[in-house]
Amino acid sequence: MKKLFFVAVLSFGSLTAFAQEAETAVSAAAEEAVVQEDFTEIETNNVPEAVTEALSINYPSATINKAYSNEKEQYKLEVALEDGTKGTLYADKEGNWIEI
Repeated sequence: MKKLFFVAVLSFGSLTAFAQEAETAVSAAAEEAVVQEDFTEIETNNVPEAVTEALSINYPSATINKAYSNEKEQYKLEVALEDGTKGTLYADKEGNWIEI
């Protein structure tokens, strides 16, 4: 009987942990979606020179496919490398890389 009770408690605990983890993942995705909406697409030639310089220094083979900015003067860059790798980078107006 003790073993059955112990197994039941462990099962319940693991289900609770899984539910919390899933809820956290959904919350993070919703938060990211809100952040993404704050950016407005701009012409790639409107990206500040400091940002394009930082890109050429840190990612010399990268080209900007699309650029976006927000009210905080942060820039979201969709870039592609020569080898076909694509990614998204974020920078402030001084060319400092940021994580959003």
